[in-house]
Amino acid sequence: MDDQNIWQELLGRSAGPFKLRLILQPAMAIFFAIRAGRRDGKENRPPYGWALLTDRAHRRELLREGWKDVGKIFVIASVIDVIYQFVVFRTIHPAQALVVASVLAVVPYLLIRGPAGRISRRAR
Repeated sequence: MDDQNIWQELLGRSAGPFKLRLILQPAMAIFFAIRAGRRDGKENRPPYGWALLTDRAHRRELLREGWKDVGKIFVIASVIDVIYQFVVFRTIHPAQALVVASVLAVVPYLLIRGPAGRISRRAR
């Protein structure tokens, strides 16, 4: 499969069946990110993304904590994308499923948790 077909398949998901998941799954990831960010703010912890990059001593713990929040959403997004691929393409591309799940679950979580923590910390 060439690169152009891969991009067409990835971008085609916005108009195909199961498109409601493109709203619901990021919304759930954002919900968990806000909840975790509020907890970070209460505990006066540094922004999550920054801590992941700079705090080597706690990185594993931070990743485990983040995965606990977003892991189920990631798995559900992967499974739904595999079902989508089978229904639409009659074939399964696991790498595409992982890319889609990452975009729908992990990216929103990483983008929102840090700012949610900062807002929570300032609100106190």
